[in-house]
Amino acid sequence: MNSMIIKRVIDEANYIIETQSTVREIAKIFNVSKSTVHKDLHERLISIDDNLFLKVDEILKYHIEVRHIRGGESTKKKYLKLAN
Repeated sequence: MNSMIIKRVIDEANYIIETQSTVREIAKIFNVSKSTVHKDLHERLISIDDNLFLKVDEILKYHIEVRHIRGGESTKKKYLKLAN
């Protein structure tokens, strides 16, 4: 694996641990696609650092558990904004 990719994967992992950001937010910050972030954090990270992978995996699982709530909040904000 390219050293630039390894650095990006570790940077993304550290960032998600520090900020609890979503995959979309990380993709914007690191200027890559959501698919790339997902592949970095699910496939590449485990071969680089197992302990870091376990921490990131917990955060990603939490995001999956609450995504239906976030979607509802987002829709509510959208229609409140349109009403004003």
